[in-house]
Amino acid sequence: MIQIYTSSEAFPTRCTKLFYIVLVVIAVGLLHPVAGQDTSSAAGHTQAWVEVAGYGSTSSRTPFWFHANQWGVVSMTGQAGSLRAGITGRQPFSRDTLAKKNWTYVYGVEVVGNVSKHSKVLLPQAYAGIDFKGFQFTVGRFKQYAGFNDDELGSGAYMWSGNALPIPKIQLGFAEYKPLIKNFLYFKGFYSDGIFENSRPITSHLKLHNKALFVRLGRPSGKVKLYGGFNHAVQWGGKSPYFTENGQMPNGLGYYWYVITGLKPKNKTELSNFDRTNRIGNHVASLDAGIEFDLPNVNIFLYRQNLVEDGSLFYLNNIKDGLNGLVFNFKHTEPASFSLDKLTLELLYTKSQGGTETTNANGIRGKDDYFNNGQVRDGWSYFGRGIGTPFITAATENNWPLYADFFTNNNRVWVTHLGMKGSLQRIHWKTKLSFSSNQGTYDQPFRETVYQFSGLLALAKQTSFLGGSTVQVALSVDRGKLFDPAAGLMLSIRKDFHFKVSR
Repeated sequence: MIQIYTSSEAFPTRCTKLFYIVLVVIAVGLLHPVAGQDTSSAAGHTQAWVEVAGYGSTSSRTPFWFHANQWGVVSMTGQAGSLRAGITGRQPFSRDTLAKKNWTYVYGVEVVGNVSKHSKVLLPQAYAGIDFKGFQFTVGRFKQYAGFNDDELGSGAYMWSGNALPIPKIQLGFAEYKPLIKNFLYFKGFYSDGIFENSRPITSHLKLHNKALFVRLGRPSGKVKLYGGFNHAVQWGGKSPYFTENGQMPNGLGYYWYVITGLKPKNKTELSNFDRTNRIGNHVASLDAGIEFDLPNVNIFLYRQNLVEDGSLFYLNNIKDGLNGLVFNFKHTEPASFSLDKLTLELLYTKSQGGTETTNANGIRGKDDYFNNGQVRDGWSYFGRGIGTPFITAATENNWPLYADFFTNNNRVWVTHLGMKGSLQRIHWKTKLSFSSNQGTYDQPFRETVYQFSGLLALAKQTSFLGGSTVQVALSVDRGKLFDPAAGLMLSIRKDFHFKVSR
């Protein structure tokens, strides 16, 4: 990973004030959401962008929906300025018609410089890959979603939501559905291995294993489609002071089979009792299902993510827990001054965790303690941020007592969430509204049920400024007892460049 920290003293106060003044001048009277990276599989396309953003808050912390699910690039310190630039693309290897269609290479680099109390330079993307007929080999750090959910307006997938910086890895897989039985059965998925940062609070030299497989039943143009699949990840092979032999977790190819299968290494006498009686590493997974209805005026997608950590789901003990979602994409046939283009409703529930007992007798497995692990105490996180749903908050992000030295002190939650987007005249608007109930953990519950509201309203417009750019203004509010109350304003201007590279 490349993460360069610089002292905030390097940015004088006058320059910081000037930074915000320039943003205000640009944004006055100007109000399309910020575009994401190009994901088109068409050959010969390259996208580049430059963006300047400023954040202000009534608190010392940035409101929740400004920094949650933003790939870890938004500062949490309340007042911040950010300069971002990147380029992503896909190009054919040669001019030959057949080769141009079948063989392409992909690449991307993104750099973010944040000016804040803890200024830093981040590299959220740096990757390269080769693609043959949709089967892609990629090396580096890149943004990726996995699972059935709405990554645009939803609360975030349970185990991989885009809440932290992407993890460097090597990956093989299909990003788009491919036919196994044409007009009936399709699949996509990937297999990858990577590495975590060594500056973790408890562990070091952790490795990542991650794989996913998803299937779809139904014709691409069919009115009804059924979906199913899984996403499985493991933190393994590192050093930990807890439940290990000489501080070393099981490492090397000899244990890799147990990592990818989740089988227990019962006959490995050289391992600690913890490793022999548990699965090797910290396993986090979800089993996903969905159904899609493509109707004349609206596309409807209903999905469910079931949570898997220690086997409770096998016995259906934690079947109450999961992410449930319903997405409406409206098809407008006539122009209107106001439109609602998309509506997303979600319910996240993680309070069951299989119950209060942890014994294996009679199939009882409880206290799943989501995103925490007895050996990997710094948990399912990367550079201090949760990799999964941001509503299972890092202990450092809320106002409640630490849960020993575990990653999160709050993994028993339910969240009701509403996301919407549309247009008003030529202004594009987007909102996220979330209300949560938080109870801490089983072993260290909060002294009371803690309620929290977090909301976001963003307005954006494409303008002729700089030959065509997108200006966005957003307001975010936090009210409740989980975080300090905060209200914040974000102003940004982004310039996109699209071009082809001829060969």
